[in-house]
Amino acid sequence: MPEQLPEALDVIAVGAHPDDVEIACGGTLASLVRQGYRIGIVDLTDGEPTPRSPGPEVRLAEAAEAAGILGIQERITLELPNRRLFDGFDERVALAKVFRRFRPKIVLGIGGKTPLASPDHWQAMQITDAAVFYSRLTKWDEKFDNLPVHTISKLVWYPLALKSLSMPENSGAFVMDISETFDVKLESIRAYRTQFPPEKERVFDMVRGINGFFGAGAGFKYGEVFLSSTTIGTNDLVRTVLPPVGPVDPK
Repeated sequence: MPEQLPEALDVIAVGAHPDDVEIACGGTLASLVRQGYRIGIVDLTDGEPTPRSPGPEVRLAEAAEAAGILGIQERITLELPNRRLFDGFDERVALAKVFRRFRPKIVLGIGGKTPLASPDHWQAMQITDAAVFYSRLTKWDEKFDNLPVHTISKLVWYPLALKSLSMPENSGAFVMDISETFDVKLESIRAYRTQFPPEKERVFDMVRGINGFFGAGAGFKYGEVFLSSTTIGTNDLVRTVLPPVGPVDPK
């Protein structure tokens, strides 16, 4: 008998390590959950070892807590190696199986390199891009445990670098309003106590600063930037170019 598939997800966000997604787009995911969408996170690795964590079981418990704070319905951790993550066939297939099983309409993936940070991020971007393609390939069922073919409608990238205040060069760049969920985002990041102890409080200042900067440019208190992999179209210019709320009060 064919495998009984779980309920489909509307959006899956992919990160290299637990905490990548929360830092980059946790506010957006929390907003989508509040809007009634089913959201999943895939961490390609367990993120371990790290200097302050006693082991994977603690990091995974932190990830589960963070997902609960955001309201995420599904969180999956693949058994790929942290610090040794490379784009390869097996890695692409492993992620494509998740896409085929949970059938998302939209995939969010890391967009671009993160200088002076983990090279896993760049590898994760390439794995995600390839897995979106692999998810829809026919006549290759044996490579994907005979899971049904699934076509993902949209691939959207999220920048992960926190030290750049320039809008990424992309014709499909846009800002998501996270004013109502920014505090939830910070709480989800704080769930990673082994990664962000009190002496690393500056990380939260950086998150606040960059989300405030991009949000203000779009007329929001806080915002997260995304890059569309394809051209974004509209049939309502006014609703597209005007923010749904008034500009942030400069006072």
